[in-house]
This record gives sequence, structure tokens and C-alpha cells, in this order.
Amino acid sequence: MTRNEAYALLNEFTKSESLIKHALAVEASMRHHATRLGEDGEVWGITGLIHDFDYERWPKPPDHTREGARILRERGVNEEVIGAILSHAEWNQCDYPIDRPIRKTLFAVDELSGFVTAVAYVRPEKLAGMSASSVRKKMKQKSFAAAVKREDIEQGAALLNLPLDEHINHVIAAMQTVAGSLGFG
Repeated sequence: MTRNEAYALLNEFTKSESLIKHALAVEASMRHHATRLGEDGEVWGITGLIHDFDYERWPKPPDHTREGARILRERGVNEEVIGAILSHAEWNQCDYPIDRPIRKTLFAVDELSGFVTAVAYVRPEKLAGMSASSVRKKMKQKSFAAAVKREDIEQGAALLNLPLDEHINHVIAAMQTVAGSLGFG
């Protein structure tokens, strides 16, 4: 699957502008880490781009991810991509454990990308000049972006063997590269 095919698939199944922006943020974060780790940025980016493409049609577990995996298999998508997408949902982790770099990274950047987006919305400068300390400050406010699991963000940093601030800074840097597409530039 090419990036253009992945983007078309995302738009075929996802109409929500915020979900499309989330996909773009996760894609950027995945590409950033792939480059950092010497992995295939195209494969990792596509994985991030389509990780939630089925969410609007099948938002409830376990249909979310499993229906998407079925569609991806029908379209001949690489099993590495499908396995990573399945692994980012806790209900699939017995069969698709978070045990490979691509899976660890998707899990690590998914919630954090959403949280960084939420922080950007409340800052006058949006993503520009954002730091890990400003994100961590908001993480302490349980009412802020309450649906985001802080423990997943912390677990993600641990999975990547990164200090939390460094993990946050990587995601911020990645998202800054696509700030315009996210509505922040």
C-alpha cells in the first residue's frame, strides 16, 4: 500500500476532521521514530496514518481494529502493518503483543499525539515553542483531555526506552513538521 492509497482509505472510512488530523499526527510521529531508529519510514508512516481508519464505522471493541484488519487483508496490506494496528488496542494484545519496534512505537505515540494536539489547541502559539514541561503540566490536570490515558503515555516512553520528556519532545518535533496539516500553522 502506498501513502496515497493509505490516505484514500483513511478518507473513505473517516469523515471526522479531528480523526483525520489525529491520523496525520500519528503518521508524523511514526515517521520521525522510524528515521530515528533506522526503520522504514514509509511502512511506519502508513501504519500511523491508517491505525484508526475503521474507528468511525466500528468504534466499539473488539470491532475497532479487527474490522479494519479484515479490510486491510482483503486489500493485500502487509501483515507487519496489520499486526501493529491490531497491537495498539489492548483487546488484541494477547494475539498481537507489543513486542516489536513498530508496535511499541505505535502504542507509544498514539495517545501522546492526541494529548499534544489537545495542548496545542489551548496555547496561543499552538505547537510553536511547545516543550515537554508544558505537556507534563497539562498531564497533571486530570480534567484536561480526561479521555487520554496518562499511564499509556508513560508506558509508551518506557517501551521506547526513553525518558518521558524526551519521548514528548520527539512527538512535538514530529508534529511540528506537519503543523499546517493539523491546523496549527
